[in-house]
Amino acid sequence: MKLFSPLTLGELELPNRVVMAPLTRMRSGREGVPGPLVVEHYRQRASLGLIVSEGTYPSHAGQGFPGQPGLVTEAQLAGWKNVTTAVHDEGGRIFAQVMHAGRVTHEATTGGFEVVGPSAIAIEGQTHTYDGKEPYPVPRELTPEELPAIVQEFVQASRNAIEAGFDGVELHAANGYLLHEFLSPASNQRTDSHGGSPAGRARFVIEVVEAVAAAIGAGRVGLRISPEHNIQDALETDAQDVLATYGILVDTIAPLQLAYLSILHRDPLGTLVQDLRNRFGGPVLINSGFGVITTREEALALVAEDHADAVVVGRPAIANPDLVRRWYEDLPLNEPNPLTFYADGAEGYTDYPALAN
Repeated sequence: MKLFSPLTLGELELPNRVVMAPLTRMRSGREGVPGPLVVEHYRQRASLGLIVSEGTYPSHAGQGFPGQPGLVTEAQLAGWKNVTTAVHDEGGRIFAQVMHAGRVTHEATTGGFEVVGPSAIAIEGQTHTYDGKEPYPVPRELTPEELPAIVQEFVQASRNAIEAGFDGVELHAANGYLLHEFLSPASNQRTDSHGGSPAGRARFVIEVVEAVAAAIGAGRVGLRISPEHNIQDALETDAQDVLATYGILVDTIAPLQLAYLSILHRDPLGTLVQDLRNRFGGPVLINSGFGVITTREEALALVAEDHADAVVVGRPAIANPDLVRRWYEDLPLNEPNPLTFYADGAEGYTDYPALAN
């Protein structure tokens, strides 16, 4: 079964092609420091081919959720060092997902840091903050002069991740956060060089990818995208515009030879995803989306039929620390409990049982 065969991602050799998705779990406290509970959670899942950490913020202004870990302070890096050491001691591999929330946050979450985005357009709805639910604020539009400093935040966070022992980083350009906000015509209505056209909207993501690849090595960098996901008001409803925007992005970064491109899309066999995969030319990880839990049969088929080089899974990895063994031997799975996804403590986090030997 090809799903359980090795795969090379840049400078990393995976023992299998089952990848743990980046999963927001809110267990790192107000200071954003991963503690012993977080260490144990990731340690338990070291048999997955690759773990991608939950989204970690590259600056305080980039924090999106209460309890989200960062890659900013010395205490945060020390906490992550304990995580990466534990995963490596179990024979595992782990990338840090670097995520700037952009407008998907509130000053009550960021500690008073201003909420920013590509354009001054708020998300409809409310966000959870340390002070309870609050309406999403109108973000301040980043000026052209500010963008290089944001690029450097991604670069420094990526360097920090390597210092903390991560095998690489995944840049989060999906699900409506800052990099995705630049890609979407609904959230990016700029008229300067970083907006106004598919090429303009792709520009900032390209700049971040190129800078991080130059800083830590392209073979230690992955990129996650979610075209047409239409979440958190980062709407992409014009198929031609989507193909043009993501086509330019992928065509431009393909020569860098990144470790991988991770695509979240409800139709992984469709023309868009497979076209982007062909244009990228390197390893492509596929995640079939939030709406349906990825099954063993789907994962096996995606890789066996050469629609993906590896499969990214979320909820099965939450509930089954030994998911690879269970899928390989076709054994029953634990069921995830959604009530504990975004909570405190061990329940629904480190207490899902592995199979007895």
